[in-house]
Amino acid sequence: MIYMSNHNFDQEVNQARYTGLKIKEADVLDIKVSAFDEIAVKPFNLSSMAATNNPEAAASGAGSGQYIVSADGYIVMPVLGKIYCLGMTKKQLEQDIEERLKVYLTDPRVDVRLTNFSISVLGAVGSPGQKTSNKEKLNLFEAIAIAGDMSPSADRTNVKLLRYSEASQSDTLITLDFSDAGIVKSPYYYLQQNDILYVEPDKNAQIAANNTNPNRTLFLQLLAVGISMISFIIGVTN
Repeated sequence: MIYMSNHNFDQEVNQARYTGLKIKEADVLDIKVSAFDEIAVKPFNLSSMAATNNPEAAASGAGSGQYIVSADGYIVMPVLGKIYCLGMTKKQLEQDIEERLKVYLTDPRVDVRLTNFSISVLGAVGSPGQKTSNKEKLNLFEAIAIAGDMSPSADRTNVKLLRYSEASQSDTLITLDFSDAGIVKSPYYYLQQNDILYVEPDKNAQIAANNTNPNRTLFLQLLAVGISMISFIIGVTN
């Protein structure tokens, strides 16, 4: 079972460009603000202020030191208030917050981390289910590795990727061929949070599963009994 077998490896394999995760509804963001003046920075960090002093920020996750992206795409930061971030990358949100902070701080720095990055891998893999990753730059092969690799009966040429698009408010279904080295150039090579990978079994495995289906076996047994009874009745009448 060979991955990326369809390729001339004498040529360079170009890899897809990682553009960063897109922030989605219900994402949990850990945001840290830093600057030269540590005292001036305190009001902008949830970890250094009590949630009771800022009920609006508390509603956005102040009690845990994290921000939860609301259904309408906002987080609420101390002092800065509501900030729209749906569809932004982490880098874009960091730059946006830094610009807002320049009114209050000299040379502010913002670090944004996504704390709830997870995907689901289903089908013919060693360990199907929802998977979490400490790294956010997760590619297709790393996702399959987390799920215990594809089973010998997996169809590596017909793996489905289901991804929700905030722009269209709908799911997109993509077919991926893991036997083609060109997969590393695919715009879907790097996964987004909440992506779903489904690895189909190959045709032989599907046929074998159908042959061992207890309902199908029972149906065939009943059919055989019915044919025997009809044959017996026909024989008697003759």
